[in-house]
Amino acid sequence: MVISCCYGAATTSAASALIAKPNCTAHCGDVAIPYPFGIGPNKDCYLDEWFQIDCRHNNSTTSANYSRQVPFLKSVNLELLSIFPVKDGRQLVRVKNPITLFSCEGKETRQAQNLTGSPFIYSRTANALVAVDCDLFARMISDHDRVIGCGSFCQSIKDGSYGFCGGIGCCEAALQTYDLASFEMQSNSSTSIPMGDCKYAFLVDKDWFLVELPNFWHVKHMDNVPVVLDWILNANDYGERFREKPDLTGNYSTPICRRNNVTLTSLYNRTSMICRCKLGMEGNPYLLQPCQDIDECKGSNQCGDDVCENVAGGYSCHSNINGRTRICTHFASILHPNNTNTTCHFIPTPGQASQTIILGLGSGVGLLFLLIGAWWVHKIVKKRKTIARKKMFFKRNGGLLLEQQLLSGEVNLDKIKLFNSKELEKATNNFSIDRILGQGGQGTVYKGMLVDGRIVAVKKSKMVDKSKLSEFINEVVILSQINHRNVVQIMGCCLETEVPLLVYEFIPNGTLSQYIQGQIEEFPFTWDKRLQIATEVAGALSYLHGAASFPIYHRDIKSANILLDEKYRAKIADFGTSRSISIDQTHLTTRVHGTFGYLDPEYFRSSQFTEKSDVYSFGVVLVELLTGQKPVSAATGSQEEEYRSLATYFITSMQEDRLFNLVDAQVLEEGSETEIQVVANLARRCLNMNGRDRPTMREVTSELEAVLMSRKSLISAQQNSDGIDFGEDDSVGNWDVESLSEVSASY
Repeated sequence: MVISCCYGAATTSAASALIAKPNCTAHCGDVAIPYPFGIGPNKDCYLDEWFQIDCRHNNSTTSANYSRQVPFLKSVNLELLSIFPVKDGRQLVRVKNPITLFSCEGKETRQAQNLTGSPFIYSRTANALVAVDCDLFARMISDHDRVIGCGSFCQSIKDGSYGFCGGIGCCEAALQTYDLASFEMQSNSSTSIPMGDCKYAFLVDKDWFLVELPNFWHVKHMDNVPVVLDWILNANDYGERFREKPDLTGNYSTPICRRNNVTLTSLYNRTSMICRCKLGMEGNPYLLQPCQDIDECKGSNQCGDDVCENVAGGYSCHSNINGRTRICTHFASILHPNNTNTTCHFIPTPGQASQTIILGLGSGVGLLFLLIGAWWVHKIVKKRKTIARKKMFFKRNGGLLLEQQLLSGEVNLDKIKLFNSKELEKATNNFSIDRILGQGGQGTVYKGMLVDGRIVAVKKSKMVDKSKLSEFINEVVILSQINHRNVVQIMGCCLETEVPLLVYEFIPNGTLSQYIQGQIEEFPFTWDKRLQIATEVAGALSYLHGAASFPIYHRDIKSANILLDEKYRAKIADFGTSRSISIDQTHLTTRVHGTFGYLDPEYFRSSQFTEKSDVYSFGVVLVELLTGQKPVSAATGSQEEEYRSLATYFITSMQEDRLFNLVDAQVLEEGSETEIQVVANLARRCLNMNGRDRPTMREVTSELEAVLMSRKSLISAQQNSDGIDFGEDDSVGNWDVESLSEVSASY
């Protein structure tokens, strides 16, 4: 394979300071090797074994590359492309990363190198997950069980006509974790994959993929792509060695080594040590040698025709104005290194000294009054700017449209309130990190207390697309009209902030997924409680689909979006992706959105979301309640770890008459065999691959209510029988649910 040469070239000037230790090799081929990295075997040339570089000869027999040396990061055996600094003083490492192939006959497929235990991690900001081919869903399973994935869709586009990676033939996804040390590439396809039809997935340097690669189809001729590694210099181990200094004062030539304000990784529980030269200086700070002053007078500066004088960390411009010398000194800005801070002063002549003193005293008094006046003016201007800024945000976030809805009477003024930003800042203690209840794809939720003592949940949305503002306001209006005991109620919103804020009633007892997975053990999660929650959620969805003013599709039903109130009643939450439709519509055509494990396969293939797509997601939740298992989990009994879909495994178990091997032990102990069979058959119908063959939520609600009522009657009869043991109610066994057509296990 060939990777652009710009990732291996070392661009150093003659004025550059020493990058390696004395008597140590500074380059391998055309790649610069700065300390703490170093070329062996001399151990003094590198910090420790993790940073040792092995300089090898290229095995190529072509005359052009015969004698070229290639560096390898010896500790993890990865070919090194370059080591380059970034603005905060860190050095990032670019290495070759293998492309993982799927269904590629005759070609070896490889996974990325496992970096666990080393100081290296895959950079979250510099890399992206990319998948190339048609009808491919690629996912990256990290060593923390995090799932990152993306899907590409097309019928037969392999002629390279699509060079832009935007979902057709190619997709990309940003990383979501700072501590990624190892991962495994896996894939799914919505169609059967013929052997030999190669599909590609890999982690790649975003800059190389977007700029250097002409067309994403070119990766089919490659074995590797560049990937960027970050590294962690443990402050606890090396802080004393690198003379840690937390301030910016002192000699300009002395490098600064200090702890990073943010712990780069929770995985290793280590704090990063970063060294850098002060602004206006250059060199390798990890060598602990004096940094060299940059002579700005020999390069770019603002002196023009004036006399330039170089000073430590900056430069001065000397000019003559009306017989007086003016000196303007320029230093790099600490907050904005690309800008400069400038201070100017005049040097008076000896005859002007006494006059200067008198003028100085008078000017000082005048300046004092001027500063007082300027402070008042600044305060007034700042207040006006704040008001204007709030008005601008209010208008940009759709406030005028919402006011029209309020005045037209479409929204009940007693049901929704327009909060101001100060109310919600005070309620959440300025959105303190210790008030965070949870974070998701739509934003962050904070716990707050209003001035009247009510506890609320404040959702701080992510940046809103201007083209979607009318839809956002429309959703607020729709949610304000929902009145159902099992749907989280919206109380109001705030539109005068940079991003919209939504205020909901506070639900105290966590999410359903926490109870299913046993994270909350103090509450007994009985079979009766599971039936009650399933019936309540089904009733709420039935209301949204048919009883509301306009049908509403939730589009992200999952156990993590079902909350439990103080009486452990279910409430559906997170309507950030919900959509309302007109009564005569049957579906929505949208970009595929949802959570892996709950996503309707029919919607995944067609991009058409119907009410039956919500039914499929509810079916997964029903299976979770029956089995106590996650929607996506590691398969057991295989030598290599694989991940399976709970829905697919459940259907297969029912077809093979192994249902009761899958059901949760507490459900088996408390529920009758007939009840479990009825609920399982209902879940199976909800998971039908053909949406038209799935039941409606009204039908689902009726069947669950019948099971719940029958169970209550049976328990009541047993309690009134004064110890007489009754058998199972045969009437429940007559609820035969229609069998499903065979479900494909490809999803």
